[in-house]
Amino acid sequence: MTAIEFVLLTPVLFFMIFATVQFALYFWADHVAQAAAQAGARKARAEADENPGGWRGKAGAQARSYIRQLGPSLLVHPEVKTVQPGPGTVGVEIEAGVPTIFPGMRLTVHAQSQGPVERFVEDRG
Repeated sequence: MTAIEFVLLTPVLFFMIFATVQFALYFWADHVAQAAAQAGARKARAEADENPGGWRGKAGAQARSYIRQLGPSLLVHPEVKTVQPGPGTVGVEIEAGVPTIFPGMRLTVHAQSQGPVERFVEDRG
């Protein structure tokens, strides 16, 4: 009876272990994507006022640099997009795949960060 229980419960135990590892990979990838989007958005907010034409390249480069530093093989084919949702607002969106343990499974993460453009205003008072 013990052998039969072992044979029946072992696959369930392995599935639970692999599911836990997959869960951890997904949330790690989500955090890396969010950190990269926030770094790119910070760069975009700082550059957009003084460099209206070149902030997109610098913000995208900053986000890709974070991805290379934090998880170069964790995000599969990351797409970094700079966005300008409204006047005076800039941001970065990242969409990427996540490595999977289970065959045939496809997971993606999406992260975005945006904020108002930082402007220097002289004190004339």
